Amino acid sequence: MRISVIGSGKTGSKVVELLGAECHHIFNEEKPVDSEKLKESDAVIIFVPGNAVASILDDVIQANIPAVWGSTGYDWPADLSEKIKLNGNRWLIASNFSLGMNIIRKAIQIISKGADILNDVDFKMHEIHHLQKLDAPSGTALSWKEWLGRDIDITHERVGDVKGIHEIELSTPYESIKLKHEALDRAVFASGAIWATHQLIARDDLFGMYQFSEIFDQIYKELDNE
Repeated sequence: MRISVIGSGKTGSKVVELLGAECHHIFNEEKPVDSEKLKESDAVIIFVPGNAVASILDDVIQANIPAVWGSTGYDWPADLSEKIKLNGNRWLIASNFSLGMNIIRKAIQIISKGADILNDVDFKMHEIHHLQKLDAPSGTALSWKEWLGRDIDITHERVGDVKGIHEIELSTPYESIKLKHEALDRAVFASGAIWATHQLIARDDLFGMYQFSEIFDQIYKELDNE
């Protein structure tokens, strides 16, 4: 399998390292994206900042191969999914490629539903990332808020080289419940992106744009039915 990588930052470099012999082409600031070379690959994994997405978007569309995006802080065009579908292609986007984060998603949904039984409930969310992370709150924190389905303030810190810490707390006058996820190594995001890419390549019945959670849930459901 030949998988190209766009972006050779901290996470992109981990993707290249873990792909090993599967890594086909590497594109970065020194080697700009070439749609013709991209076409030679079975798929592409992209980790670029949100402000760099627009500059490579057309090239990735023209390559017309499965694409896995780990870019946050970008407003995707409303008609993009339909365009990808008409091309007979499939893309996957995610703010966080941790497989464990999808277990957290299910736990947050349970907490939100259970909170309806409690009185005087208060929610707090806090996230911490490295100093180079541009968007705040993080895309993952915004996803947590979406999964919770409640209006909640999100506080954030940018410290050192923290890979990512997210914590949500539910409290009442009599008890407190905390749920925390901490990424210990960027390999967790790289390995998740590679897993997602393999799934995307194998499922040629999918067309359009998908969230990481949709692919995870499909696999989860299949395991549940075994």
